[in-house]
Amino acid sequence: MFYEQRTTVPDSPADLRAEYEDDLRDVVTQHGVDAVAAETDVDRETAEALLGGESPGLTLPEAAQIQSIKEGEPEPDEMVEIACEHLLLGMTTAVLDVDAIEGDLAIDMDAKEIQQKIERRAPMSLEEFVHVQYVIADGAP
Repeated sequence: MFYEQRTTVPDSPADLRAEYEDDLRDVVTQHGVDAVAAETDVDRETAEALLGGESPGLTLPEAAQIQSIKEGEPEPDEMVEIACEHLLLGMTTAVLDVDAIEGDLAIDMDAKEIQQKIERRAPMSLEEFVHVQYVIADGAP
């Protein structure tokens, strides 16, 4: 699950995103596109694209909403909070600051944006989360 603490990552951010999309796809498969569209802010077309193996643009809260449909999962807001807290914890463990993350990030985000997104003061996409999490976990001892 994307909100769990990561100390290791696969070979690339794309592989990490695929892992998380597989988890989300399992939820859509189990509960159906209609349920996902009805119970989340994710529209039917996006849920269908995810089910069809595509990588639709999802926000971190939308990914959490999908994941929360699965029994036993935390509420979406709690999931996002846990995920971001784990990023901060990972930064401490890996002795990384936002400037170091910016330098290793494969997408275009500056240190200020990274800080705002991790602190949940700015919206974060699943793609951005994956890239930041990848850099942090890859830098962990």
